[in-house]
Amino acid sequence: MSLNILAESAGGAKNLDFMIHGLYKYKLFGQELYLTTTTVSLIIVVVLITLFAVFANRAIKASDPYKAPSGFVNFLECGIEALESMTDTILGGNKDRFLNYIGTIFIFIFVSNFSGLLGLRNPTADYGVTFLLGLFTFLIVNFQGIKNRKLKHFTSLFEPIPLLFPINVIGEIANPISISLRLFANVLSGVLIMGLWYGMMPIFLKIGIPSFLHLYTDVFSGALQTYVFCMLSMVYINDKLE
Repeated sequence: MSLNILAESAGGAKNLDFMIHGLYKYKLFGQELYLTTTTVSLIIVVVLITLFAVFANRAIKASDPYKAPSGFVNFLECGIEALESMTDTILGGNKDRFLNYIGTIFIFIFVSNFSGLLGLRNPTADYGVTFLLGLFTFLIVNFQGIKNRKLKHFTSLFEPIPLLFPINVIGEIANPISISLRLFANVLSGVLIMGLWYGMMPIFLKIGIPSFLHLYTDVFSGALQTYVFCMLSMVYINDKLE
């Protein structure tokens, strides 16, 4: 509703499009559900990541371990080294335990944020997607807290004084919500900017100029928000490992 009001206040342009649209309606267990633009974007993103993984697996198996890597394999090794360096900065000796998780969400968020370049509505501009990412981090953080601290994971909520228990609980719950909202809001702002430009500008300003806006909203901001989400996830996890 608020996005519709924004469109009306921005000159009443009828071709402004910010919303998540239902493409197909179906019933499941008596409930009406929709196949939305977010669902389609997610499917395309997952297919792209899967194809990339298949080609990467074949390229690595076909490479000669006794020769210097080149081309695609060299690109993969640089990416793995960068990921290991990023996780080692926060997690140190525990990086190997969480490398797969951090690498998975990094690739997923990275490709999702870049999907605007393909004409898709970024899946991460839907809070249902970013909330689930934050929820997974929340579950891993608390699992590690219980695993490493046992009962102290719960008793620490009463420290340094019992009166701070409600604040400590709110702080624990706020962590996944804050990182999910940060990612969602930054990606959505890019969707709004591009929607306003394509919906309000004359045709001659829709050629060439939007590429510079996409460069910021999808490439620069997308990469930055991917890095921030992963770094904060590692900070929360590392806090429970001590």
